[in-house]
Amino acid sequence: MAYNTPPNPSGSRSTMSQRPRKGSSRHGRQPLPAIRTLCWFTTKAGRITRIRRGIYRLVHFPAGEHEELVAAWLWTESTAVISHQSALSLHGLSDSLPAQIHLTLPKTWRQRRLRVPKGLVLHFADVSAKERAWTGSVPTTSVRRTLDDCAHSGLTPDLLRQAARQALTRGLVTKADLKEVEKALKPYGGIKG
Repeated sequence: MAYNTPPNPSGSRSTMSQRPRKGSSRHGRQPLPAIRTLCWFTTKAGRITRIRRGIYRLVHFPAGEHEELVAAWLWTESTAVISHQSALSLHGLSDSLPAQIHLTLPKTWRQRRLRVPKGLVLHFADVSAKERAWTGSVPTTSVRRTLDDCAHSGLTPDLLRQAARQALTRGLVTKADLKEVEKALKPYGGIKG
């Protein structure tokens, strides 16, 4: 692949592929990024450890409380929010123990061809600023949005009812906020059950 460059003083055009430089890739086309080399050396030295592609952690610092959630959030270039059953667990609502991490990405990400890491479930929706909350070091959907998402995604009625009751008891939501949950639980006896 040749790159157009302005003519040099001798009048001839040159391309990156025609003039390999020190530090270039083995094909001589693109310079090897310094960050990749730095990560390789510091990984070999045992100062950092690779969590997943492009995400590293310092070894000499203790792991955070939700390190796997932070790694998943960083994989999305810090645009996603933890949602659905994963957010229920973070908010401490119900006995839900999700086996996978649920993330909600902006709708514009639906068009991207992503290689989704194992253990992630992606949902696509625009989440407004008032529907976001921070739980520790990761952004999550608000309690109301989390309950609505779980109601729409088909969470089991027992867990959804338990989460709604706990949220009401703790004063995290009002009865008026739970219209979608009530609609989803209506065939199963409603929130009161």
